[in-house]
Amino acid sequence: AGTAAARFCRITEQPRSPPEVLRGTMAVGKNKRLTKSKKGGKKKAVDVFLKKEWYEIKAPSMFSVRNAGKTLVTRTQGTKIASDSLRGRVFEISLGDLNNDEDQTYRKIKLVCEDIQGYNCLTNFHGMDMTRDKLASLIKKWQTLVEGNVDVKTTDGYTLRMFAIGFTTKMPNQIAKMCYANSAQVRAIRKKMVDVMREEASKCDLKELVLKLIPEYMGGEIEKACAGVFPLQNVFVRKVKVLKKPKFDLVKLMELHADAGNEDAGAKADAEAEDVDAADKNITVAGSGGRL
Repeated sequence: AGTAAARFCRITEQPRSPPEVLRGTMAVGKNKRLTKSKKGGKKKAVDVFLKKEWYEIKAPSMFSVRNAGKTLVTRTQGTKIASDSLRGRVFEISLGDLNNDEDQTYRKIKLVCEDIQGYNCLTNFHGMDMTRDKLASLIKKWQTLVEGNVDVKTTDGYTLRMFAIGFTTKMPNQIAKMCYANSAQVRAIRKKMVDVMREEASKCDLKELVLKLIPEYMGGEIEKACAGVFPLQNVFVRKVKVLKKPKFDLVKLMELHADAGNEDAGAKADAEAEDVDAADKNITVAGSGGRL
């Protein structure tokens, strides 16, 4: 009996095979997953840029630089058309680049692609913003910050939301360093801000409004209107959003881009004028047979 018990103990104490060993020795026919390989095998590394093409971004006539840059899109393939991918694409460009003016770099202009012609993306105004560093430089101690916003509709059917910002400043000959406005004055300033923005935006179309926004015309008007309530400084329309647009009109868009192809016309005309002057003076060059 003792030997039988000892044999039983020896049998039960034998080490069990680890599960990975069992898995390794499993019959292939039993487990169907072992025979399956990965779908499609290994994909070849393809350069995605070979399928792309470049399009020119054309800015509307409100800005002095018409070639705003380039954008990338996948070529037309099957039912996926390149122009459909570009339509509605929004580009954010510095106003300093659009007008060749370093003093306007704190403004960011949004342009939306509305139509494609050849390899040109015809854009329209889509919004405006101010850089964070400029906003941060305006905010200081010992003054009151006043903000106001209003929804306006232009004469050509665009609904915009405009945000204005302004700061109080010292009265003439003021000695105290702080110039805080009380709550009633803040409300009066905000009301005048809203009134000025609504009045200026509702009596013009989008193109005229953008031309007013670029030179900070509205900021100056708000400053004048609020002079009787509290003197203000650093008044800006800091942001403009396009909320609603009228139905797409290609004729109006083409009016905005009418002189897009005539950028080098001035240089060409000057060159022709120089040729005429040279001909008038009868200037000859050696070896040219009497011609320039």
